[in-house]
Amino acid sequence: MSTFSGDGRKAWANAFIAGIPYAAASGMQVTELGKGTVSLFQPARDTWTGDSELQMIHTGCLSVLADTACGLAVGAAMDTPEPIATLDLRMDYLRPAMAMTDLVCKAECHRLSRSIGFVRGQVFQVGQDEPVATVNATFMRATANTRRKDMGTPGAQANAEAKASLTPAQAASSLSAPASIEPSPVFVSQRADVPEAPALPPGRSPYVAFLDIRQQAQIDAGPVFRLPFKRELIGNPVLPALHGGVLAGFGETAMILHLTNTNPAIQGVPRGIDFAIAYMRSAKPVDTFVQGTTVRQGNRVALVQVSIWQDDPQRPVAQARGHCLMPREEA
Repeated sequence: MSTFSGDGRKAWANAFIAGIPYAAASGMQVTELGKGTVSLFQPARDTWTGDSELQMIHTGCLSVLADTACGLAVGAAMDTPEPIATLDLRMDYLRPAMAMTDLVCKAECHRLSRSIGFVRGQVFQVGQDEPVATVNATFMRATANTRRKDMGTPGAQANAEAKASLTPAQAASSLSAPASIEPSPVFVSQRADVPEAPALPPGRSPYVAFLDIRQQAQIDAGPVFRLPFKRELIGNPVLPALHGGVLAGFGETAMILHLTNTNPAIQGVPRGIDFAIAYMRSAKPVDTFVQGTTVRQGNRVALVQVSIWQDDPQRPVAQARGHCLMPREEA
């Protein structure tokens, strides 16, 4: 079993990013690395735009970047590489991040116990002194790092090749482990033949289009959204499993879309204030579903909870909740 040194830690970090399909496809790069600290850069892309009219980056992009950086920070804090898994992640959005700007997340593993890593960090727009978001996360150490046996996976040959090129240290930070926020509401089970359509009109949100989120037929409890599987969404090619940050971005999107669907009279789009997600089990490389429920709604702020599942709505892979700032009504 190898022990990290300066050059070894840098080589591990670069291999970690290269081994995560989502991180590699998005162009993430490690720009600074120390014992338990990392700066992770993500170049600007039109794809990251959440709102074409307001020209703001989708908050889900910040969550994916933060989750990846936090996982790197935990790995960089270890003396010997081992697989890790995100237990939970909390984002606070301090100010809007403007579209077509580079991002960097600076994360620090400030406590590493025998079982858990505690991480905090900030997300900046390159060239700006004030952060656009803060992140706090916890990770479990020494998690499973063997190929899952609960399904036949898409792209098996590509994933097998990816596995052969990875070391145990490259287990993605987005694996999930038992956790919860609060008992989830009752969700309606979905069938394969449920009518659906794109969640938003073409051009409205490039990031939602990138994820190809589909909205299923309206039901009494609110709409259900589907995230079709594609390889770029994988965070751990060894299991394989979806990136935990992608699940967070999917959940955040569902929060906003739930509010716009259940409040058809509002003018404008609700904006995320904070978001917390707890991972209950690793998300398989298959289609994923989410449904939201409004916990509380006032004139200015709404609290929404979402449940994210794959095979069975009664066995969610993650639960999340967040506050959203509602648009001001015209006088």
